[in-house]
Amino acid sequence: MPVANELRLGTRGSPLALWQANTVAARIAAAGGPPCRITIIKTSGDRLQEAPLSTVGGKRLFVKEIEDALLRGDVDLAVHSSKDMPAVLPDGLVIAGVLPREDPLDAVILPSAISHQPSAIEDLVPLLGPAPSIGTGSVRRIAQLLRLFPAARFVPIRGNLDTRLRKLDQPSAGAGKLDAIVLAAAGLRRLGFGARISMTLPAASCVPAPGQGIVAIEIRQGDAGDDIVRRAVAAIDDPQAGAALAAERALVEALGGGCQTPVGALATPVAGEMLELTAVVVALDGSRTVRAQARGSWKEAAALGARAGADLLRDGAGEILAEALRD
Repeated sequence: MPVANELRLGTRGSPLALWQANTVAARIAAAGGPPCRITIIKTSGDRLQEAPLSTVGGKRLFVKEIEDALLRGDVDLAVHSSKDMPAVLPDGLVIAGVLPREDPLDAVILPSAISHQPSAIEDLVPLLGPAPSIGTGSVRRIAQLLRLFPAARFVPIRGNLDTRLRKLDQPSAGAGKLDAIVLAAAGLRRLGFGARISMTLPAASCVPAPGQGIVAIEIRQGDAGDDIVRRAVAAIDDPQAGAALAAERALVEALGGGCQTPVGALATPVAGEMLELTAVVVALDGSRTVRAQARGSWKEAAALGARAGADLLRDGAGEILAEALRD
């Protein structure tokens, strides 16, 4: 229950997480809601900065401790990058609102010493060469980028955004020489690093992670303070972004709900109150790809995602995902 007309907001302590938390708090206040007191919670993902996500439990590492605090009643709402959240939430928790979506695409960042900037994929491939060293630990990105750069070397790169950029610009900073890194464009733009984006990867080449670019607000259900918190969050909810997230999360749930799996999904608003959902499942070595595309009303977003997920499974996505989990 909110304490003394104040909402306790749980978040990670990274610069991007704090940007998200402060933005949610400011929007709630601007909409006439209660003030928020930000509570920083260190997650397992924060403590395991050097380990690849695929080997230490996937992205749920970035939300579990925060969700536990929410379930205990230590905080009243939690703010997450929605792509870090599991497809199925713990019993008693719900996504009550989202902020408007930022650029959902993946971004290529070249070292600051390189002045030439590619304008299209056709420019990027010759610029980086046939066997570039690319900083990313995302199995989804690697699987798709292997189709562009079959001989590339992929280097896990973790840490805050400024740490990753420093590793790119200064090889002595710990990752060795990198020709490029690939990050979510949303985080770069939100933290004022948009100028570092050399190009965004079109979804035709690299479908982004489900939920990428969407800030989600998670709350409890059914306690005495639920109505106060729910009203505060509902006042800042963006229905269009929420519909896109519902479609993408339903697709992941239909595929089995894994976090660190080679699944991309992007629901884009189109004419009227419609969504167009593009989804892909790619073998870890890039050798096989299954794609699906579906269109439907954003008011039936979850059904749209479930339908696209069923299409992917029908076309062989289950086999690809089973192999990825074995590897």
